[in-house]
Amino acid sequence: MPKTKFALAALAAIMGLGLLTAATAVADDQDVCADESGDVAIAACTRAIKSNRYGGHALAALYNNRCSEYLDKEDFDLAISDCRAAIKSDKAYAMPHQNLGLIYYKQSNYDRAIEETTAAIKLDPKYAKAFGTRASSYSLKGDHDRAIADYNAAIRLDPKSPISLANRCDELAILRQYRAALKDCDESLRIRPNHQNTTRHRAIVYLALGDVDSASRDFANLIEMDPNDPIALYGRGITKLRKGDAAGGREDMTEAKSRRETVPEAFSSYGVTAEAKR
Repeated sequence: MPKTKFALAALAAIMGLGLLTAATAVADDQDVCADESGDVAIAACTRAIKSNRYGGHALAALYNNRCSEYLDKEDFDLAISDCRAAIKSDKAYAMPHQNLGLIYYKQSNYDRAIEETTAAIKLDPKYAKAFGTRASSYSLKGDHDRAIADYNAAIRLDPKSPISLANRCDELAILRQYRAALKDCDESLRIRPNHQNTTRHRAIVYLALGDVDSASRDFANLIEMDPNDPIALYGRGITKLRKGDAAGGREDMTEAKSRRETVPEAFSSYGVTAEAKR
């Protein structure tokens, strides 16, 4: 009899250990879902969701995290489904609305992107990323004044965001506010040095301001980063023209247009043409 009692006690202990291990595994999945990325995170999120151990905000966070991973993989249908599930589980949760805004932005559905990011901002008025995403959507709809207003809000909330600063630089340049644009691009590059797209913005702004030497330095830096960058080649061509090297300038610009026929539009949107204004 004592052996039987011991065996039952041992079995109970083993079963208890098994239950503890299973519970720990589910908790680990929740952490992996939040902290890891890619397929590893997706698998952990899925296991945690299917465990039926979570509800309310905890379940919403699992769905939202998996939505983010699907968004990174550009599996938009699954991402939308998960973000909708997150909102259903916690209607006060702003982040899945922001993620939906990003999805619709990537799909060029700017009205839906604005709708979702506006919902995120209503739930969390200090959500800088939502202001940034909505600003980008307004920009691509051609509503540059609203875009700048939203970038202003994003920068007030997160003054050290190089992305918002670079994007506002772009918007200000489109509106021909070149000095303010230059200030934003400078600050963005101070925080995130040698960022390719921001350096492109600044180089064209320098051209708009007539600062050919500074533009030349930025275009040279861009060509060092990527010798085949059509914007850098076209911009270098313009600087050569303005410095009197007509043959070299035309050669660079022809090469740039052979790589991207529409490259002059990147300059004309800022009010910059091949020939200097007189």
